Amino acid sequence: MYYIRENAKAILEENVAKYNRFKELNLKLDMSRGKPCVEQLDLTNGIFDVFSSKDIPIGSQDYRNYGIIDGIPEAKELFGALCGVEKDEIMVLGNSSLTIMYDTLQRAMQFGVDGNLPFNKQEKIKWLCPVPGYDRHFAITELFGIEMINVPMLNDGPDMNVIEEYVENDSAVKGVWCVPKYSNPQGIVYSDETVIRFAKLKPAANDFRIYWDNAYMVHHLGKDVPLLNLLQEAKKYGNEDMVYMFGSTSKISFSGSGIAFMCASKHNIDSLKKLMFFQMIGPDKIAQYAHVKFFGSVENLLKHMDKQAELLKPKFKVVSDVLNKELKELCQWVEPRGGYFFGVDLPTGTAKRTVELCKEAGVVLTEAGATYPYKNDPNDTSIRIAPSMPSIDDLTKAMEVFACCVKIAWAEKEVEKE
Repeated sequence: MYYIRENAKAILEENVAKYNRFKELNLKLDMSRGKPCVEQLDLTNGIFDVFSSKDIPIGSQDYRNYGIIDGIPEAKELFGALCGVEKDEIMVLGNSSLTIMYDTLQRAMQFGVDGNLPFNKQEKIKWLCPVPGYDRHFAITELFGIEMINVPMLNDGPDMNVIEEYVENDSAVKGVWCVPKYSNPQGIVYSDETVIRFAKLKPAANDFRIYWDNAYMVHHLGKDVPLLNLLQEAKKYGNEDMVYMFGSTSKISFSGSGIAFMCASKHNIDSLKKLMFFQMIGPDKIAQYAHVKFFGSVENLLKHMDKQAELLKPKFKVVSDVLNKELKELCQWVEPRGGYFFGVDLPTGTAKRTVELCKEAGVVLTEAGATYPYKNDPNDTSIRIAPSMPSIDDLTKAMEVFACCVKIAWAEKEVEKE
């Protein structure tokens, strides 16, 4: 093997020289977050043309006015069909599913879940966190002072033996974060067996809920990979009240001006609506109606996502090609079949140093450790790469810098051991 300790000094010298040349380019490249590129956003520009001043959006009532806190019927029908749920099992709300998740947990903290004691009046609250995972999820539970427990991610989803052990034997465990399809950051799709085991859970706590963040449900890069419907599976075991499912159009239409939705049992929806009555008078119904008129059907929405995939595939190929060419012997990763990220495991103890070196060379990555609760990656290995925003040329440069920095970080540690 080329990457052995005996070769470390030569590899270090070679890549430091290359790194210094990169620094002379004064690059300013950002791969820190999964933002859609301009070309992706342009695909939705037609949404501005769906209304005219003579086309007053009136449905079951005047959508320019107050009311309908759980979303207009047309949006519930469209996105309910997308999610595979009934109209009374979905709420269509504002522009951010993250906001819905935050608010849902905030209500549980202050008012409790389905008549149970509020979380903030219980002695200890715990949450299961598949790792590596989504940093914003972990930030929410950390903010509320909830103890987070790492659960290893496997190739077919979280380690369900660990999930079942905690959920079914510890009443302090109140929830689990999940990104079940094209997961953030690894791009893993939960297997049928994993989804069924989630559906069959027998929680020790009556107020346990699965926070199923299906953010990338239609974000394939080629042939779509199916995912079982957790809510429908849970119904088979009388567990439908255990499931909260979330989604949005943030990476379908416009990131800041889309719409978001939450799916749950009718009982859960009714319970949440009673609390929401005091929080809001209604969401942006004009935005909801515009999305309905623009997409029209699930079929049209999926065709729109095929166009998105055509823009993203070449960028994911750039990342894959550089990783395979430069880092196959040093790093491990799953080839994502959809979503927005590459999750890469670097040699132990080198992730922070790699991110630091990249930043000095003008390439910004997500902070090392961000894919773990408390930003504490115990092995300092996990890196998230977001290829969507840069151009192909910029992405290629950024990945070349990244590969160079990984080699330097590895070689420095090996030389230190001598």
